[in-house]
Amino acid sequence: MSFLGNLIWLLFGGFMIAIEYFVSSILLMLTIVGIPFGLQTLKLGSLAIWPFGREAIYKPQASGCLSTIMNVLWFLLGGFWIALTHVFWGIILGITIIGIPFARQHFKLASVALTPFGREIR
Repeated sequence: MSFLGNLIWLLFGGFMIAIEYFVSSILLMLTIVGIPFGLQTLKLGSLAIWPFGREAIYKPQASGCLSTIMNVLWFLLGGFWIALTHVFWGIILGITIIGIPFARQHFKLASVALTPFGREIR
């Protein structure tokens, strides 16, 4: 069932979301300072291209202050707007019964977009 959900997700916008994440990741990695943020957008892109059957969990060893500082910087520099976009699409898709599974995936992506540092995608 997750294969069918992922296939429909790709056809109706998931591919474009993933491309946006991958392009922004490449642009962020052009500078040395942007490499950690580019790696996080790669993480978001990999989840955005195939979200059904995958989850984002907190890594237990990532409880240090560096991931917290990076999450605060991420939140202030764009993570809030990315998450807000996913919440918007989640609400729009959640209006219909057919769109509820896709809305849940957008809410999952919004959660990861708020604080990607210290998370692992499985």
